[in-house]
Amino acid sequence: MSQNHFPFEKKNYQLMLIGIAIITLGFVIMGLDGEPHGFGFMGLTLGPVIALFGFLFEFYAIFYKPKKQ
Repeated sequence: MSQNHFPFEKKNYQLMLIGIAIITLGFVIMGLDGEPHGFGFMGLTLGPVIALFGFLFEFYAIFYKPKKQ
């Protein structure tokens, strides 16, 4: 009988959900830009930077190793 082992710990999944929320926030900010075709500050600078931070946070969440006690 084999046990079902998940590839990540609970903390990794929590961090991944936070990363997905950050990415979603970045895309929402890009969409909320009032300028035509998203050519304002929010659409060209703020939203993409937040989305990029979310993707970098996802890499951190994947490689995070919880400390064993």
